[in-house]
Amino acid sequence: MAYPGYPQKAQSVQGQTLDVTVVGCFNLSDKEWFSRQDPYVVIDYSGQKFRTRTDTDGGRNPSFNEAFKLSLIEGLREVSASVWNSNTIERDDYIGTTKILLNKVIDSGYDDSQWQLTNSYTGKSAGVLKLILHYGGGKTKPGKNEANPYAVSAPPACYAQPAPAYGASHSHHYPPQQIPAPYPQVGGYCAPPLPVAPQAFVPVYQAAPQPAYPPQPVAYVAPPPPTQPAYYYPGAPAYPQAPPSAYPQPGYNPQFGRGL
Repeated sequence: MAYPGYPQKAQSVQGQTLDVTVVGCFNLSDKEWFSRQDPYVVIDYSGQKFRTRTDTDGGRNPSFNEAFKLSLIEGLREVSASVWNSNTIERDDYIGTTKILLNKVIDSGYDDSQWQLTNSYTGKSAGVLKLILHYGGGKTKPGKNEANPYAVSAPPACYAQPAPAYGASHSHHYPPQQIPAPYPQVGGYCAPPLPVAPQAFVPVYQAAPQPAYPPQPVAYVAPPPPTQPAYYYPGAPAYPQAPPSAYPQPGYNPQFGRGL
């Protein structure tokens, strides 16, 4: 019987399945002198051994992408993985080993960590092993995942409500916008000042030009007075006096002509 307030016993992992995907290795120690090495990986979990295919000429960065299924044992949270270089004539060359802890994948259901390889004989680093672990019995909380869709669906309803509000506000604003429409046709915003300005200037311009133009023709009429004395000179008796003085002088000539 379970009592509230007391910690409950953790769920047993005995017999549960752990999915292990061997992705590949990086910067492996090179065991070949004249050619590229051919690496492969061995997974060991309490006597359950699995071997990947050999990546021929994989060199220092082989790729595998192979998946295996392990049957978990209660109380055993560690998997051993070792990397080897395949040889056809001689025995395979040992490259490095790593210990994979299962605490994270059992708790969360997923782990994609990279694991450092070490040469057990020399204690030196031998490269990196990349794995992806999946565990179906992890403490996943689907309730949170389900809550997210509801949270996402809620905002659309909120956005739908303001939409009609904006539409209503625009509908009220459109009529007043139609009222000022005729004003721009008559004169726009400049219509009020334009009628006031021309009314003030029109009388000023009309009064100023009228007195200004008459004096100008008077100034131009001034030249005719000198022309009038010109007409007076021909009317003077000087011109008639000249011909009579000329006629008596030649009058003597006709007398001489008569004597001839």
